[in-house]
Amino acid sequence: MTIEVASVAVSQPSRLWLVFSRNPLFWLGALLLAIIIMVSVLAPLIAPHDPLEQNIVARLEPPSAEFLFGTDNYGRDVLSRLIYGARISLMVGFVAILIAMTIGCTIGIVAGYIGGALDQLVMGVLDVMLSFPALLLGLMIAAMLGASLQNLIIAIAITEIAPFARVARAPTIALKQQDFVMAGRALGFGPVRIMGVHILPNLISDVVVMSSLWMASAIRTEASLSFIGLGVPPPTPTWGSMIREGFDNILDAWWLAVFPSLAILATVLALNLLGDALRDAIDPKLRGE
Repeated sequence: MTIEVASVAVSQPSRLWLVFSRNPLFWLGALLLAIIIMVSVLAPLIAPHDPLEQNIVARLEPPSAEFLFGTDNYGRDVLSRLIYGARISLMVGFVAILIAMTIGCTIGIVAGYIGGALDQLVMGVLDVMLSFPALLLGLMIAAMLGASLQNLIIAIAITEIAPFARVARAPTIALKQQDFVMAGRALGFGPVRIMGVHILPNLISDVVVMSSLWMASAIRTEASLSFIGLGVPPPTPTWGSMIREGFDNILDAWWLAVFPSLAILATVLALNLLGDALRDAIDPKLRGE
């Protein structure tokens, strides 16, 4: 059994790489996401201006050689704020999904493995959470906690716990009946070891695929909450708050809302393309096996 697992672990990366190399959408999504990540990491080096520096004389300047994406109500450079805003969106999306994935998978695996009354109780709570749209649930939580970066991450993470738990629970119910789990029990392995060492590795691929797709959802939710004033407080630049500022001047300064919207579109598109490529790579039916 150990030899078989090791051989699968060795061959799986090469098989996935073969699938990725034949999928142009994967490379498009990877390139887009790599560019966005590099821009956010190198923001202090590539931003042409201080994103918080105000210049009332240059208020609402259209795109020009000095201000490539124009300026906002306070004369701040839109391009610089867009570049720094990428840091907030990516960090919120990644941290929120990481928290939700850790908590949700733990809940789903434990509920699916133990079953019985605990499973019914957990599923009831999850069904209640899933009955609320993600944006509405995040709105309620963010409104109760208040506007801050930490509260925004908590609000988005809570909205994504239930989907991760359901994704982890279903395969756990099937896996706990498999022979290798039965063999582990016969050898005296405890439930924690079986869930962590034998069940979790067999469902992690599905979780990773969903995490890439739900990270795109988390970035949209962050932008929506920032748009209505429940995100990171100003003057910290975020894409959602920039769109809100542009919405008030949409007829006079179109660039304020258009460029942040395009940034969100590019990021969500990149994550969705990567998620679809990962799904195609791990699904035997889509691989033609």
